[in-house]
Amino acid sequence: MEKSNFFAQIARMSFINRWALMRNVKEENLAEHSFQVAVVAHMLALIENRYCGASIDVGNVVLVALYHDAAEIFTGDLPTPVKYFNEDIAKAYKHLEHLAEDKLIEFMPSDFEDDFRALISSKFVDPDVKRIVKDADTICAIIKCDNELKASNQEFLVAKQRLEQQLLKRKEHSPGIRYFEEMFMESFSKTLDEISV
Repeated sequence: MEKSNFFAQIARMSFINRWALMRNVKEENLAEHSFQVAVVAHMLALIENRYCGASIDVGNVVLVALYHDAAEIFTGDLPTPVKYFNEDIAKAYKHLEHLAEDKLIEFMPSDFEDDFRALISSKFVDPDVKRIVKDADTICAIIKCDNELKASNQEFLVAKQRLEQQLLKRKEHSPGIRYFEEMFMESFSKTLDEISV
């Protein structure tokens, strides 16, 4: 049996820092981010199932969220202003992401490639699952911006405004966002003492 380097590659997510072109008070790595996105996506899927009559596979949402940026092991975290600088760069980077996803899946033993392709390859992820993970990704980015702004780092002000505009546009198609914002977002601006009572 041929040995696999798949999980050794996945473990390297903790070496990939996000927000690379910006000054960070607290650096955030890809593994931390993916965990937080999985936790938020889990709740967004539960909200849609409970209050909107959806029948989304919550477990699948969590797994896709855990692996949603795994291809960045090969590509790094390309900053948004660079990634979307123009249409040609955006298309080229999307193609590069697909190649990186395929390369990562190749590290998995062949018996399990299809299982992981359904989680890692964005071409195979269910559109509702992809939407929920994208919403969670944006919410987590806003939380990161808020944390940096609380620490008097104005570097994240414009990024937060851009992300909030994106989320606002998606609210009508993503019913979990509104509930999550109303129930949970305010607590991220509180101190440890305030959230512990």
